[in-house]
Amino acid sequence: MNDTDGNAFVDRTYRSEDGLSLHLRDYDPGSRAAARLPVICLPGLTRNSRDFHQFAVILSQDEVEPRRVIALDYRGRGLSDWDPKTENYNVRTEAQDVLAACDYFGIEKAVFIGTSRGGLILHFLAEMRPELLAAAILNDIGPEIETKGLMRIRDDLNDGTSPQHWAEAVAMLKRRHGVHFPILGDQDWEDMAVAIYREIDGRLAADADPAIAKQLTSIDFSKPLPTLWRHFEAFGVRPLMVIRGENSELLTEAAVAEMAMRHPGLRVVVAPGQGHPPLLHSEPALSCIRQLLNEI
Repeated sequence: MNDTDGNAFVDRTYRSEDGLSLHLRDYDPGSRAAARLPVICLPGLTRNSRDFHQFAVILSQDEVEPRRVIALDYRGRGLSDWDPKTENYNVRTEAQDVLAACDYFGIEKAVFIGTSRGGLILHFLAEMRPELLAAAILNDIGPEIETKGLMRIRDDLNDGTSPQHWAEAVAMLKRRHGVHFPILGDQDWEDMAVAIYREIDGRLAADADPAIAKQLTSIDFSKPLPTLWRHFEAFGVRPLMVIRGENSELLTEAAVAEMAMRHPGLRVVVAPGQGHPPLLHSEPALSCIRQLLNEI
């Protein structure tokens, strides 16, 4: 199983401020996209650049308005170095790594898409370097997280089960998430397996440092989770979209309503038949993202 699509992207690396080698995928159409702002994709907690492959191919190979798409592997994920100081697996440090990537590649402004953890990172970027964000798209995430959804993620990531082969990986994902993603087809589940797992020394393994998932076990869920409403205000008047999975347990309708009240220009998209997080290359998310990009 693979997701290479020939020469759709180039693997690139850069250095974090503390010396780690960090990886990203660069879907660059070259001069055909030079006049348009790039799209930078930030994955979820234990996810990686492969999550955005189908979406990135569609945007970068568009016949009329191709865009350069850059998808990152944070430290400890994908092909990036694991951090021996596990306390550095935090949103602020990862936001700084995103800034390091932009500085290294000379990107002064871009459209950012953040899935789950990536959306939290966007909240920090909006405060740390607001001029970098031409627009922001939050994929099933906001400044307020539902406890039930985070507890489910904690349990899923720490159950200790590893598939023995690709068919088992696909079946496992269907058992865990099928009830929240009834619209997905067989190819979608296979793509998800390829995004999450990687063959390492002949065995399938989740493509992230286990210390990242273990951090969730230390959260005291008897107390309210911290919010990022102050950071949310930093998005200001720039174009902002939130995509919510119809069956999401992490981002509630009430939280989206509060976001819309605080940011009157917020574009809200609901992904029917999907949970956390929705696939960006599915409809209506893809068309809505394209429309926003066409306006920038």
